[in-house]
Amino acid sequence: MRISRLIPLPALFLLAAVLRADVRCGLPFTDHMVLQRDQPVKVWGDSAPGETVTVEFAGRAKTTAAAPDGRWSVALDPLPASAEPRTLIVHGHNTVTFSDVLVGEVWLCSGQSNMEKPLGPRAGQKPTDDYEAEVRRADEPRLRLFQVPWWAEPKAGVTGLRWVPCTPETVVQTEFSAAAYYFGRELVRALGVPVGLIHSSFGGTQIEAWMPAAAFASDPALRDLIHVHYFAWVKGVQPTELYQSMITPLVPYTLRGFLWYQGESNVMQADGALYTAKQRALIASWRAAWGEPDAPFYYAQLAPFDYSRWDKFAKLLTPEALPLFWAAQAAGLAVPHTGMVVTTDLVRDFHDIHPTDKRDVGLRLARLALADTYGRRDLLAVSPQFAGMRVLGGGRMELTFRDAGAGLASRDGQPLTDFTIAGADRKFVPATAAIAGADRVIVSSPAVAEPAAVRFGWDETAHPNLVNSAGLPAVPFRTDAWPVIAERPRPVAAAPAKAP
Repeated sequence: MRISRLIPLPALFLLAAVLRADVRCGLPFTDHMVLQRDQPVKVWGDSAPGETVTVEFAGRAKTTAAAPDGRWSVALDPLPASAEPRTLIVHGHNTVTFSDVLVGEVWLCSGQSNMEKPLGPRAGQKPTDDYEAEVRRADEPRLRLFQVPWWAEPKAGVTGLRWVPCTPETVVQTEFSAAAYYFGRELVRALGVPVGLIHSSFGGTQIEAWMPAAAFASDPALRDLIHVHYFAWVKGVQPTELYQSMITPLVPYTLRGFLWYQGESNVMQADGALYTAKQRALIASWRAAWGEPDAPFYYAQLAPFDYSRWDKFAKLLTPEALPLFWAAQAAGLAVPHTGMVVTTDLVRDFHDIHPTDKRDVGLRLARLALADTYGRRDLLAVSPQFAGMRVLGGGRMELTFRDAGAGLASRDGQPLTDFTIAGADRKFVPATAAIAGADRVIVSSPAVAEPAAVRFGWDETAHPNLVNSAGLPAVPFRTDAWPVIAERPRPVAAAPAKAP
């Protein structure tokens, strides 16, 4: 067995530095990297205790002395964006040189398999849409990619632990996230500056694996969950473990913000009730780790999928388990400086948990960043969301939406779909829905004389067509707070028949 399987990568890094007494920089520092513009740039590493270390870049220099444990760090003064390849030099007992360094925007992209899904093919999954042509077009030298392999250990034959310029070859070799790639490419085109993407995802993992211990301790509802193991047969994916192995080595590499696409594994645990608190704790802990309390955090709402048809999950789900989870994700928008993209319109196969349209996911995430982070006020980047309701009489209910832009519309020009309505008996029936004004929809059904509640997109395979003027699909919602069952009981095994 290789020693790196026995000792975590950060520990190996520290041990090697002490034994050689050489100056070494943190994990993300390699040739071809992108440094974050307009912020103090943190550079750190290890050397002999007390050693004087100087970092030089772009005509500027900072000097420090290593602490007794050999750790050192400096913060370079903020730098403007630059696509000019330059060299970052670290002097100590030895000299470390990093070439072809650019300055621009840096984002960390994380989650499970839908963030991990590469631009090219992957065994067991359908390839992303039009991937062959997209790979051929993936020649953008201002876009730089850093792929963190599972457990921060390179896989044989796969480029890892170094920055690479985005080319058709590297985007395939790194198996880089398709959603992240489209996000970064759009930022390069829209901002005209270099963009660096750090991708650190692991398919099939729950949010608990990406949370540090402090995140669990921050909320009484989460404290005991740090001891609950899921998929116990898989090493390295229990609570806190992926944070330690795939996030901690990246801290505090200076960056702008975070992208997050995760949740399928939590849905499978019927986890809608607690997911909002878990995501809120994760966001706070990541921001605290980087010392950026307002760092933007943008995430994708899960795509429709027929979870209730699968009996292999630990819990048997109803068609409402996913809508409950959607509601939990939407509730996360209460955290400042967050944004969510809706994906109900991006699925063609409700039996494929890895939808192949990752281009629109990435472009919608980029649209959020351009509008909210980079100040493009001309862009409508958020989906229409339920804002209020009133009973009009005659069995009609009026719904009001915010973020309608220039006006609500039907994506396909057909009557609005996926609305249901109920009276006090709580029996929902399909409803007729029609746009009435820029931000209002009137809902009714001849079967409900006195409506009490409306639901929209409240099914795991919902594919509604209500959009705003930017073509962004409305967020699924319900106006009621009636109990909803997310989990079906497992059938009790029949007792074996007695021998005659």
